[in-house]
Amino acid sequence: MQQIVPCPTISLEQTAATTNLAPMANIPADRNPALVYLASLAPGSRRTMRQALDTVADILTVERCDHVTLPWGALRFQHTQAVRAALQEKYSAATANKMLAALKQTLKFAWQLGYMNGEEYQQAVSFKRIIGEKPAAAAGRALRPGEWAALLTACMTDESPTGVRDAAMIAIFMIAGLRRFEVAALNLADYDQAEKTLLIRGKRNKMRLVPIEDTGAIDALADWLYTLYICDVQPEEASPLFLRIKKGGVITCDRLTDQGIYHILDTRRQQAKVAPFTPHDLRRTFAGDLLDAGVDLSTVQKLMGHSNSNTTAGYDRRGERAKREAVKKLHVPYTRRFEHK
Repeated sequence: MQQIVPCPTISLEQTAATTNLAPMANIPADRNPALVYLASLAPGSRRTMRQALDTVADILTVERCDHVTLPWGALRFQHTQAVRAALQEKYSAATANKMLAALKQTLKFAWQLGYMNGEEYQQAVSFKRIIGEKPAAAAGRALRPGEWAALLTACMTDESPTGVRDAAMIAIFMIAGLRRFEVAALNLADYDQAEKTLLIRGKRNKMRLVPIEDTGAIDALADWLYTLYICDVQPEEASPLFLRIKKGGVITCDRLTDQGIYHILDTRRQQAKVAPFTPHDLRRTFAGDLLDAGVDLSTVQKLMGHSNSNTTAGYDRRGERAKREAVKKLHVPYTRRFEHK
């Protein structure tokens, strides 16, 4: 009898990389599908989507290419299906679908730049979304009132201009629920002191007005603007609202980057001895606190700048609280036998 020899197991990464995808070199930025796609995004989205494209490139070439050197126009149906399968194995549905969206948009630019014809493009992007559910409440954590107070105290005990600026910035996060890149993009003219409003430039250059009614936030902003005055900083209306400060308290006219804001928040967190959080957790807290206070979902959606109400609903903590209260009504008739030390 002829012996049957089993085939060796081949990973999804190996399957995807069987077709030679040699790294590209010396492609001008305006001819590179990935770079053209990333340039079309808002600054706050570029880092995430760049990382997503690097992940796709790693899967396809076993880390021989990144988002710049991968020949996106050479991708075909078998490549994108293998990427989808690999992402489905390794990531949550939401994260995997975000990466697939970046892949699909990059392939669209590859087609528009002439690297693939219409039929090749349609076949390559014919993959389906990954189906999966996530908890009703968004991941991450919400800050407690005491943690907000500790962060602001850490700023107020710092008598340098940096302390004043950081207090105003944290107040904006707390009372307006902005994205990190939205805070970085604020200009001096965007804060209307008379009307007490902030003009926000959100994703896809969508504009929205957020009212600032809290006296603490208004006072924090007033102190920062007064600090600019007494330090003889004379920014124009088009100048950034939050400026970079050098060591020694020298205020520059340079705009803070979103990465710089991340560092500032983490520094103040450590000084305040607050448990780790992400900048997005501040936005999550803003939405959750409003919904807890009974503000309707539509209003919170507008304040957050969400296009879809389902996104806003993901920040609603009330469903989780209701479930916890419901299970409290159940009782297991068991009496403890041992005292644990």
